[in-house]
Amino acid sequence: MSDIEPYDDGGEVGHGGGALGFLALAARTVKLTASALKLKEGMWSLQRHMENNAGQARELSEMCGQAEVAPRFTAQILEVSAALSRVATASGEMASAADATESAARGFEAAHDREYRGIYEAAQASDVPMAKPGFYEVR
Repeated sequence: MSDIEPYDDGGEVGHGGGALGFLALAARTVKLTASALKLKEGMWSLQRHMENNAGQARELSEMCGQAEVAPRFTAQILEVSAALSRVATASGEMASAADATESAARGFEAAHDREYRGIYEAAQASDVPMAKPGFYEVR
């Protein structure tokens, strides 16, 4: 009996070898890149918004102090400002992580294209069908 296990693409059939094919992987990489870019932009926007709100809360706290509002309320406003600042910091960290993901996905996309586009185009131009994905896998 052979050690070759049949490949199950989960019902996803498409050009270039189904779910593991050149086009399918390229499409997934493009989707990952776009999602990371969207996340990064959203996180930068959230960071700016939270920094603005934190600054306004600090100003409100100062005005409350000048108006001789009860100190516990002024302190609560300062706590809110600090919490908003922490959210802004975390948003920036998340945006940086999304930026790194986007960059890595773009790098992978370029490397994948350099490595496999020629093989894919040759396979598409040939009348001889290629083996299913996984056939040449070495264990």
